[in-house]
Amino acid sequence: MSYTLRGRIDSRLVSALGPAVVAAILALAIHRWWPVEVAALMVGAGIVLDLLVYDRVLDYQPGWVALPLGALELGVVVALTHAVHVQAPLGPAVAYFWAAWLVAQLLGHVAYPWLRLSYGDDGGELGRTGKSAATAVALLFVAAGAVGFATRPPVVTLAAGVHEGPIVITHQEVLQGKPGAVVHGGIVVRASGVVVKNLAVVGGTNGITIESAKRVRLENVRVAGAQLDGIHVRFSQVMITGCSVVSGGPFTQGIDISYSMTYGMSAVEGCDVSGGSEGIVTHDSMVMVGGNRVHGTSLRAITMTEMSMGQVAQNTIDGARGVGVYCGDHSQCEIARNIVSGTRRGAPDDPSAAGVAIEENYYAFAYLDRNVLLGNPTPLAIFDNSRITRQKDEFDQT
Repeated sequence: MSYTLRGRIDSRLVSALGPAVVAAILALAIHRWWPVEVAALMVGAGIVLDLLVYDRVLDYQPGWVALPLGALELGVVVALTHAVHVQAPLGPAVAYFWAAWLVAQLLGHVAYPWLRLSYGDDGGELGRTGKSAATAVALLFVAAGAVGFATRPPVVTLAAGVHEGPIVITHQEVLQGKPGAVVHGGIVVRASGVVVKNLAVVGGTNGITIESAKRVRLENVRVAGAQLDGIHVRFSQVMITGCSVVSGGPFTQGIDISYSMTYGMSAVEGCDVSGGSEGIVTHDSMVMVGGNRVHGTSLRAITMTEMSMGQVAQNTIDGARGVGVYCGDHSQCEIARNIVSGTRRGAPDDPSAAGVAIEENYYAFAYLDRNVLLGNPTPLAIFDNSRITRQKDEFDQT
C-alpha cells in the first residue's frame, strides 16, 4: 500500500486510541503509571518514525514489512523507556506493545478497508475520523498526566544533620536527604511505592527494613552499624541501586531479601557491600544481583538459597572467607561474568567452606558463563545432587 504522510499518522492515531484507553484503565487498576508512559512512548516514537523515516523511505509498503517495522519500533520504545527511566516490567510492557501492534494490523488490513472503501486509494487517510482520533489521544494523555501529577506521592526531605529513628513509613512517599543527612536508628518501610534515596542510616537492629510492600526503591543509601541486617527485606519487592552497606559483627548480613518469591522480581545493582557474615543473601525469592562489589565477608559473599531463582552477574567479589558465590537448596541460579578472587578458607576441615569461588549445594542448579576465578583455593565445588551447566569460554585460574 502507498501511504501518504497524513495517512500514516491518521492510521496510527486511530489504531492507538483503543490501546491508550486500555493503558489508562490498567494504570488505574494497578496504581502504576508505566502503561500510560509506555503507550505515550509508542505513539510518539511511531509518529517520529513516520515523519523522518517511513514517509521518506517507503513509497510503497507491502504488508509483510509491518513485522520488521514493528520489531524496529519495539527496540526504539525499549531504548526510550531506559533513557527516560520508565519503571516498566519488561515482560508485561513487551506483551502490551505486541498486543497493540496486532490491533493496529487488524484495523489496517481488515477494518479500515471495510469501513472506508476508499482507504487504499486515499493512502490511509481517514478524514474527520483521523482528526478526531488525534484530538482524543492528545486529550487522553494530557488527562492522564494531570491525574498523575495531582496524585504523585509526597516528598519528605531531611536536612543535613542527624535525625533520630526509627523512621516508620506507612504511606507511599519519597524520603530523601540533603547532603549530610543521617538517620540514626533505622528506617522501616511498610507501604508500597516508597522511594528512599540519598540518605545515610546508622545503627538500628536493621538499617533499613522493608515489610510486605511492593515497588520499593532504595537509591544511593549508605548503611552502617546495623546489629543484624544492613537492608532487611521480607515479603516484598525492592529495587536497590547504588547503595553502600558496611557490616561489623560476625553474624551480621549486608542485604537479606527473603520469602518474596510471590512478590515479583527484586534487584540489587551497583552496590558496595563489605564485612559481616554474608554480603547479599536471598531465601525463597526472585532476585537479580548485578554489578556489585562484595568483599571481606566471613561466610559467603553472595548467596541464593531456599528455592530462590535469579541471576548473579557482573559482580566483583574479593577477599571472601569460605565461599564467593553460593547457590543452594533447590535454587536455580544463573552465574555469569563475575570476577571472584582471593577467596580464603573458612571453617577447618569443612570442604564446603574451603575457599570456594562458586559452590552448588543440595539439589541446586546453576548455569555458569564466563566467570573469572582468580587465586581461589577451590574454584568450583558441587555437593548433594546439585547440577551445573558450564560454558566452554569460562576462565578458571587458581
